[in-house]
Amino acid sequence: MSLHPTLQPYADAWTHSIEAISELVGPLAEGEWNRRTPCPGWSVRDMVSHVIGLDCEMLGDPRPIHTLPRDLYHVTNEHQRYMEMQVDVRRHHTAPEMTAELEYTVIRRNRQLRNESRDPGTKVRGPLGAEVTLEDAMRYRAFDIWVHEQDLRATLGRPGGLDTPGAHIARDWLLDEMPRVVAEQAKAPRSSAIVLDVHGPVEFLRTIRVDIQGRGTLETAPALGPAATFTLDWETFVLLACGRVTAEAVADRVKAEGDPQLTSAILRNFTVTK
Repeated sequence: MSLHPTLQPYADAWTHSIEAISELVGPLAEGEWNRRTPCPGWSVRDMVSHVIGLDCEMLGDPRPIHTLPRDLYHVTNEHQRYMEMQVDVRRHHTAPEMTAELEYTVIRRNRQLRNESRDPGTKVRGPLGAEVTLEDAMRYRAFDIWVHEQDLRATLGRPGGLDTPGAHIARDWLLDEMPRVVAEQAKAPRSSAIVLDVHGPVEFLRTIRVDIQGRGTLETAPALGPAATFTLDWETFVLLACGRVTAEAVADRVKAEGDPQLTSAILRNFTVTK
């Protein structure tokens, strides 16, 4: 048996990004592991700890038994507390300890993927103990690790990787969340259409239609007379959708056309990650 064809793109994307992360952090001096990343409260060490921790959970390892400090200002909800556990338990690890654990985790995950024969619909443990399908878990893992590769590149001044396999997984994952942003959070008018025109290393034109019941759907067909159109580059789309920047900070990189109240509401709610 071998990896199901449906899962192969996610495995390929994960492999590409984890190798990039290993190359980025391998040469870092001890002090560079403390550099602040775009994720609030997280250093380079913390971000790599997060990567290691979630891959250990994909491997089925037990979660660490650890009590979080009470003064972590960036931890405000249960989801963040869950994610912080794998991070805080490694906060005092040295650079050699971090790179060694990362390398060992990558070896174990590669072995797991080579031997993976389960059906994509198999239920596995997800965040907060929820059951998700293996396909959903691997898809999210490919998305998450690519985003953190980009975070590390931004922190270390090593841009790149914007058109890799992980970037295309990220495009689809983020676009799947956009109808919720437009219809439920920004409350776009019923029977309206919103257009996203994104250019750069990953290009796409998508329409989000809101039906008469107020439900949003994603379409590839262009819209005539949309209520709003957003034109922006791929990197800015990712930064906004992943909550790495505010709309105000990248106002010069986003062209918003249409009703000002609607475009402002969509941009205020553009972040889809937790």
